[in-house]
Amino acid sequence: MFPIRWLARVLPLGLVAALALGQAVTTAGPAEADEAVTPVTDGQFSTLGRTTLAGADPSVIKVGNLYVSAKSVDGGIAVRTASTLEGIAGAPKQQVWQDTGGLGEVWAPEIVYYNGNYRIYFGAGTGAAHRMYHISSASPASGYSAATKVALPDDKWAIDGAPFTFGGQRWFVWSGWSGDTNVEQNLYIARMSSPTTTTGARYVISQPRESWERIVGNPYINESAQPIVDPNGQLHITYSANGSWSNQYCIADLRLRAGGDPTYVWDWYKSNGCLFGSHAETMMSGWDPTLYVDGPGHHTFVLPNGDATAGPPSGNRFPTMFHAVAKGTPYSWSNRYWYTGTAVWWGSTTYRRANVPGPTTDTGFSLKFFE
Repeated sequence: MFPIRWLARVLPLGLVAALALGQAVTTAGPAEADEAVTPVTDGQFSTLGRTTLAGADPSVIKVGNLYVSAKSVDGGIAVRTASTLEGIAGAPKQQVWQDTGGLGEVWAPEIVYYNGNYRIYFGAGTGAAHRMYHISSASPASGYSAATKVALPDDKWAIDGAPFTFGGQRWFVWSGWSGDTNVEQNLYIARMSSPTTTTGARYVISQPRESWERIVGNPYINESAQPIVDPNGQLHITYSANGSWSNQYCIADLRLRAGGDPTYVWDWYKSNGCLFGSHAETMMSGWDPTLYVDGPGHHTFVLPNGDATAGPPSGNRFPTMFHAVAKGTPYSWSNRYWYTGTAVWWGSTTYRRANVPGPTTDTGFSLKFFE
């Protein structure tokens, strides 16, 4: 069970009281693969929300009253639409793009709604040829364009790209290589001039150099960047660290200092450990490991239009989806499922660093994630 002191911060008092008294609540352990998870109430994002969708890399947005997801499947990309987040898993898949051109492996489609169009960004390729691509449509589940390569600076290996707007500028953040060999995956950012074009240079904003993000390597990894703006107006890029093939996979945070330059690496402050992970020794102080899943990662913030500046629907908590493996199940890519969860803005959190330019500490919002 979650400590009652934690639950009181994110769940209705009636639900907290029920848990404290040992009453039955529909937040039991992970469901079987062929079971759907019932939310506590409509609009309340339940814990332990394993869906029936096997696989990795969820991407879900809310457009009006419709939830829309994108998933890599059957050699292409499928979209599902539903009136509730939990309903995504049971919605029929609509294949909206097929790799008829032989691009290669299709990874981690990221869906947003921008300038009147649904836009899906995804990585495709084989080996060192992975690059970012874009398709778009005025409708969520049909009519998508042919794939167009996203023109990123230096044209290096790139996956897990996500566009967003901050400070009146459109940006693109992704995971890539510095050169042409697979040494480590860094996070890069660049300004966008159109949905498929960047302008200027690419700038590294994070490298997997902390001890807690080097538990599993070959290569060491920062990937799955998710931009979001906190209640103070500061930009965050949450990301996944450690190899996705291990249960050390976890979610961490980069916070841009107030008034900072997104292209200047030393204006970014990194959480001092994982914020959502299954190993106590890699967690940031004050953050607890998961109880029911192993290796949570590659999450999506379920935001209106996929807009990083969109505030949570109520209070300081908002829904997420992530992939993970149920505890007690051998950790492997084939055992990953999509899970629903909750993220909570956590104020007055200090990130610390040493032996780098600029102030050694930065205090502001962080995030706590709940299964």
